[in-house]
Amino acid sequence: MRHLTLAAALLTATAMAGPGFADGHLRIVDEPLELTIHMHWRRSQGYQEDYPVEAAAAEMTGISLKDATVGTNTTESREAHNLLIASGNIPDIFGGDAVQQFVNEFGPQGAFLPLNDLIDEHAPNIKAFMEEYPERFAAVTAADGNLYYIPYFPDGFFGRAYFIRQDWLDALGLEQPQNVEELKAVLEAFRDQDPNGNGLKDEIPFFGRDFEEMIRLVTLWDGRSSGSDTYHDFLVEDGKVTHPYIGEGYREGMANLAEWYAEGLIDPEIFTRGNQSRDYLLSENLGGMTHDWFASTAGYNDRLQESIEGFAFLPFIPPASISGVRMEEHRRILVKPDGWAIGHTNEHPVETIKYFDFWFTEEGRRLGNFGIEGVHYDMVDGKPIYKDEVLNNDQSVAAQMYAIGAQMFRGYQQDYEYEKQWTNQIALDGIALYEAGDYLVPDFLGVSFTPEEQAVYDRYWPTIRTYMLERQQAWILGTGDIRAEWDDYLETLNEMGLDQVLEVMNVAYARQGG
Repeated sequence: MRHLTLAAALLTATAMAGPGFADGHLRIVDEPLELTIHMHWRRSQGYQEDYPVEAAAAEMTGISLKDATVGTNTTESREAHNLLIASGNIPDIFGGDAVQQFVNEFGPQGAFLPLNDLIDEHAPNIKAFMEEYPERFAAVTAADGNLYYIPYFPDGFFGRAYFIRQDWLDALGLEQPQNVEELKAVLEAFRDQDPNGNGLKDEIPFFGRDFEEMIRLVTLWDGRSSGSDTYHDFLVEDGKVTHPYIGEGYREGMANLAEWYAEGLIDPEIFTRGNQSRDYLLSENLGGMTHDWFASTAGYNDRLQESIEGFAFLPFIPPASISGVRMEEHRRILVKPDGWAIGHTNEHPVETIKYFDFWFTEEGRRLGNFGIEGVHYDMVDGKPIYKDEVLNNDQSVAAQMYAIGAQMFRGYQQDYEYEKQWTNQIALDGIALYEAGDYLVPDFLGVSFTPEEQAVYDRYWPTIRTYMLERQQAWILGTGDIRAEWDDYLETLNEMGLDQVLEVMNVAYARQGG
């Protein structure tokens, strides 16, 4: 398949951008303006000035971005952001992964500009979005009442789901499991009855690219593993912020998962196999069940049916918990801590907020989601439709978009239609099942701290989280007993300051209207 090279796409983008905005209604400045940007995110440790999307946006608006990213030698965005803050040299735009904590802490201290008045006076598209979804902006507003960054807003509702080897079930004469007991019986059958038919006891009943997807199974015992799409996050119960790893359902779930792990129902390399586990275990006809993203996981049915006869890896509805609850804990969060802000030394704040607003226009949002018209997509019946060479490329659509500067964690609104186009019918049918069952639970959108609250959080939470995860792994691996240690575990958490962390979390949550 034809691979779209960056250079070719850039040349085409530059050549074709003009006709789409001949009236100049998107242009912000009369003379070209350059703004510096720190953009450190999980897909790129810096802003690539030759992004085709950058070229098109510059052509449309008259504003171009010049890379000033600090920490390009690290893949950890928080580390890079810390280095930038420590340097004191804030560029015109500060963006990337997990910027919320930094802008809400250092914005009130003068490092970043408040955006409220700028949006009200110069960003009509962002303003309209704020008025339509006030709760999303309330969740990321700083404690002083100011908004210091424009977030990245994911689109859609459904992210991950349970998947199971339907062909293995059929080979063993089993049905899709409907509750915890049936699920355990199915995993035992996968372990013992040679569903891949190779005469070896090599099947891995449950696996996950992230060990947290195993921890998520505590929901089957009415526990929780997170309150948002971020692993190990806080959640809200009965109007109060708490943490899932201190709940009784978590305790019972972990105790049972430790038993499942010891019995060989869970991948023995769940903590070490890593991101390639799905590729390897499915391609080698070894993996039986997982919890992972709808689109990419369902795509293995297209990839492996020729090499594995009868291969069928299908989404199925969440098994009922011990109390009969069917829950899908993961959902696409409404607002991310990612996005971009305006540095305090920026000499063009009005032009910058207008540039931010450009990405909320119809044309800007389309550019940020789909790439370049005529190169990556065509308009069909008023909708952007990817070209065949994009959909049938040797790279995923997501990877192609990242490479050209689309789907970046700038402040903009994602369009789920971008993903829907490369989501196969198996995944779409699964999404319909989950939607019909209404299995999603509300997500926790986070809180914004005062400096004093942030100090409490920073003092205690990192070590508490580390301790929680250490005990979590020990219990699964059998070097500890969660039931026997539970009271001591809770006491240790409070001695480490968990009660103080929860106190400031709840004060902040109440302040923003929670």
